[in-house]
Amino acid sequence: MIVFDKLWKTMQDKGVTTYQLREKSGIDSKTVRRLKANENIETKTLDKLCHALGCRIEDIVEFIDD
Repeated sequence: MIVFDKLWKTMQDKGVTTYQLREKSGIDSKTVRRLKANENIETKTLDKLCHALGCRIEDIVEFIDD
């Protein structure tokens, strides 16, 4: 299972709010909701998140074996 728990930690560490993330990355509130629910998102969204936060993909996403 892919989870985005690290995204919220990275945002907290960098002092970025959900609103700021949406503004910086160009993602919409529907995508934020999908991230919070650990639902599927497109790889281009991951790219946008990494650029907006100045981080690597492993800083925002994690695979957990069921």
